[in-house]
Amino acid sequence: MSATERVRAALSAIAEVDRPEIWVHLRPEADLLAEAAAVDAAVAGGAALPLAGLVAAVKNNVDVAGLPTTAGCPSFADRPAPADAPVVERLRRAGVVVVGTTNLDQFATGLVGTRSPYGAVRDARRPDRISGGSSSGSAVAVALGLVDLGVGTDTAGSGRVPAALQGLVGIKPTVGVVPTQGVVPACRSYDCVTVFARDLDTADAAMAVMAGGARPWPAATPLAARPGARVAVPRELPALSPARQGAVRAAAERLAAHGVTVEAIDLTPFLEVARLLYDGGLVAERHAAVGGFVDGHRDEVDPTVGAIIAAAGTVPATRLLADRERLAELTTAVMAELAGFDALLLPTTTDHPTLAEVAADPVRVNSRLGTYTNSCNLLDMCAVAVPSGTVRDEDGEDLEFGVSVLARAGADAVALDLARLVQLPTATVARPGAAAAGTAADLPWPARAGADATRLFVVGAHLRGQPLDGELDDRGARWLGPAATAPAYRLARLDTVPAKPGLARVGREAGVSIGGQLWLVPTAGLGDFLAALPAPMHLGRVELADGSAAVGFGCSLEAWQGGVDISEHGDWPTAQRASLVDA
Repeated sequence: MSATERVRAALSAIAEVDRPEIWVHLRPEADLLAEAAAVDAAVAGGAALPLAGLVAAVKNNVDVAGLPTTAGCPSFADRPAPADAPVVERLRRAGVVVVGTTNLDQFATGLVGTRSPYGAVRDARRPDRISGGSSSGSAVAVALGLVDLGVGTDTAGSGRVPAALQGLVGIKPTVGVVPTQGVVPACRSYDCVTVFARDLDTADAAMAVMAGGARPWPAATPLAARPGARVAVPRELPALSPARQGAVRAAAERLAAHGVTVEAIDLTPFLEVARLLYDGGLVAERHAAVGGFVDGHRDEVDPTVGAIIAAAGTVPATRLLADRERLAELTTAVMAELAGFDALLLPTTTDHPTLAEVAADPVRVNSRLGTYTNSCNLLDMCAVAVPSGTVRDEDGEDLEFGVSVLARAGADAVALDLARLVQLPTATVARPGAAAAGTAADLPWPARAGADATRLFVVGAHLRGQPLDGELDDRGARWLGPAATAPAYRLARLDTVPAKPGLARVGREAGVSIGGQLWLVPTAGLGDFLAALPAPMHLGRVELADGSAAVGFGCSLEAWQGGVDISEHGDWPTAQRASLVDA
């Protein structure tokens, strides 16, 4: 579908569904069609626009040029935003057309989607239930098929709770790896920009465009979940009904069916961290962000939001410092529980309240929804929320249920891989003209967003299924599949114990193409890898059959000449099967 066709379909669907509470601003049709035509012309001219043909909705606490950034409070915006926030600019440069900006819990303060003068955003399927917040409008716009991507923010769960309630994917990256310039802060130290989509591939593709250039990636950023990963699950699941507890167990069983080791841990320190976000001194950051405006405009602010932010302004500095110290202690305790684990599997949220339940007890219901999300950013973890089927509530109604995979800072690719294993597809509310899902990417989004990685070509014991492939798995390497050298190499069985292959460049006159495999390895992991290589092996540049180059295992020409030429077999496993080398 072209960008122009997709925009026309989106506008038609928006009119048909008649859900005005989703939107704060819709851009003029003429502007959208002109922008879409420019995207189509660029694609026709050969421009590489990876997200061309997709349309997006942006939470109205993120700047979109020409539209007022209200953060859910009309008087907060004194003029249209002069420029796009970096995340919006990057999406547009990739071919996305932004349809408009969406409703939210005011000042991103809430997980319910009802705290807004623009109206409560209702669930996509059941209008008597909440959408989840604070990124409510963006999530429902995606769930209804009005747009393909929803940009949100997440400090306490705002990019994950709506994903769970709307049956969507929500990626909450490591804090800081996606730029937050042009975003109205909620708690600046913990704010993240997030993305919603109806499938993981589309969310992954969008995050690859949005991320990078902010917080540096850790030196040895893992690029894959290792085979046989270990995932922790809570021993106890407070605030969950028996049906939801069963759904979490089913998700854990799906992981186990893929060879993942699943073990129970004590979640107590994790839950205590969650309470620190709003029940202690850390909430002072809410007042630091927008308290000056709220204090001067209480009659224009949602009463619940105003009370929360005003109270945050009374926190004494000693309480803030004490709670930061307590957070450091609890972080140590949580990481001790997670020692040896690759990730943590959690229910995304506790239940799916009705609008009436939230109206009757707005603070307590909101707090309950954040039981499993509030801790994530405080602990500097990343998360991927995915659909996990439905559960039947006490009234006999089937409701969307979601789980989240959490991993340490920088391990976003690990969380993404494990989320693929655990997710269950869920029926979306199809609307006329909804675009197809995005295409699968060869690399996880961190590798495309600046995580330092090197392609490694292997021909022997580090091939997938050979004895030493675990050395690469343990370094967070990602297996990319078969590859071959340019026809300028030869392969020998070296005179070593055990026998190993030696690859040497001999030139195109005497060489052939040798088969092997490619891995993507965190560059920081290559140093110790090189130090551990036994003689006469070395790492060097290898020219591949497709004309590209990679770092590869090789040996000196002298060592190769001292071995037995097995080039005629094309690769090491074939030579092994021919019994020419030790198996």
